Amino acid sequence: MEENKVNDLSSTAVKKDSRTKMITGSAWMTAGSITSRILGALYIIPWVTWLGAYSNEANALYAQGYNIYNMFLVIATAGIPSAISKMVAHYNGINQYGVSRRLYHSGMYVAMAMGVICTTVMMFGARLMDNGDPNMIPVIRSLAWAILIIPGMSITRGFLQGYNWMAPSAISQFVEQLFRVIYMLAATYFIMKIQNGNWVSAVSQSTFAAFIGAIGAVIVLGIAWMRHQREMNDLVAHGEINTEVSTQTLIFKIIYQSIPFIIIESGVTIFQLIDQYTFKRMMPLVGHFTKYQMDVTYALFAFNANKLYMIVISLASALAATVIPLLATARAQNDQEDMRKQIQNVLLLFYFVMIPAALGLSAVAQQIYTVFYRYDAAGVVVLQFAAYISIMLGLYTVAAAMMQGISENKKMMMFLAIGIVIKFILQFPCIWIFEGLGPLVSTGISMFVINYLILHSFNMEFHLRFDKMALPTNQILAYSLVMFAGTKIVMLIIGHFVSPYGRYTAFFSLIPGVIVGAGIYLYLCLKSRLADQLLGPRVARLRTILHIK
Repeated sequence: MEENKVNDLSSTAVKKDSRTKMITGSAWMTAGSITSRILGALYIIPWVTWLGAYSNEANALYAQGYNIYNMFLVIATAGIPSAISKMVAHYNGINQYGVSRRLYHSGMYVAMAMGVICTTVMMFGARLMDNGDPNMIPVIRSLAWAILIIPGMSITRGFLQGYNWMAPSAISQFVEQLFRVIYMLAATYFIMKIQNGNWVSAVSQSTFAAFIGAIGAVIVLGIAWMRHQREMNDLVAHGEINTEVSTQTLIFKIIYQSIPFIIIESGVTIFQLIDQYTFKRMMPLVGHFTKYQMDVTYALFAFNANKLYMIVISLASALAATVIPLLATARAQNDQEDMRKQIQNVLLLFYFVMIPAALGLSAVAQQIYTVFYRYDAAGVVVLQFAAYISIMLGLYTVAAAMMQGISENKKMMMFLAIGIVIKFILQFPCIWIFEGLGPLVSTGISMFVINYLILHSFNMEFHLRFDKMALPTNQILAYSLVMFAGTKIVMLIIGHFVSPYGRYTAFFSLIPGVIVGAGIYLYLCLKSRLADQLLGPRVARLRTILHIK
């Protein structure tokens, strides 16, 4: 009996440790992802200013180039970072650290080969992917260089995440973005302001900055590897030796595991590529639009709004990166209860962050759009609508990661295939009815269906306690709506005294709106103890500091 009691206490400790790791890991990944996303959005202000009248065309060109780059990036890394993160967590969970080390080395060989192949295809096949726009060719080729080194960099991130060391990944994300932004702004200023050069050249150099950023990330990860090398060597030395798993077997496992990751992780990119290659072909069928009008409309939802709502989605990406290794460890130990609780915790944590962030973005859409791009009524409407769609995209990112973490890859690929079919079916009707908002509408509906199928699958397998999740979920929604209403009222009042159409006035209007909105949500979550329930007892200290009883 005493032994059973000890085992129960040990099990409880492991589950608490698992939850702590998830929250700590999420904090690191969220910090890295958010800061890099914010930095990746802030550069837009000077970049758009220096490009002047060409800014919307440049944004459209940049977005199209990056959609292709993202697709090749997923193929080049072959889903290996996430697959390795999951497999490393699996072998570490059964104390076979030596297998994890060999897994990393095997993955590097595969990724380096894929990087060379994809770079070559992008260099020599750019003309086949230009979508009828010759300006795309130099942009695609400039992005090809980054594909050479990013696969190895991404695999190193995945390996360290398999140990639940999230800090190196988070810091490397920030440094990667910092190096990239510094180079692209310097190059754009030199070309547009000093040389009075071509805007296409400025975009090409801005996209080449991805290579410069990757070099910065490699430096950070190299330093992190050296710092943890002794600890990793000790774990290998004291872990179980498994000689039955050969290098060839590991490479086969990596490729087998990574194929679903390629498809699943490229889900959002696939939807963006559908928009890229269908929007300009379908728009002439619903009205008379010039090439410039279509480029500008495409830029509004594919670049301008995308850059801003992706900051919100990066919160979901941070959760996704954290949950895969933790769920893989629970799966390796066949702990059904832990998997169920982790899925519920991740969903609630996602709602806690994503819903207020999306509603907040919608509430300040006019001011934030004006600060980044100058005032544009159409752009503001697109951003407001895109903010709500970002909830569906973010949930897909987290839910798909959890499906991978519990090895339901085939089922996840089937769900994604259903969503893609729905996207194709709805694309033209939605563009016909909503024009520029059409692609976002079809994406939102498709993602809703995919998310429903995933959550239904979780419920069938793990019997999620929706009854226990209902109260905190309703609290999050209610507090978010109160925050939205409060922020909107503040913005309307300020708008009566300060012009919301200028960049500087919009910026100074934005600050009190954000403070009030964040303050309302924070107060309600602390007052109701919702934050304690989702983030742990440490939040009590914040409540004491703010004198909230």
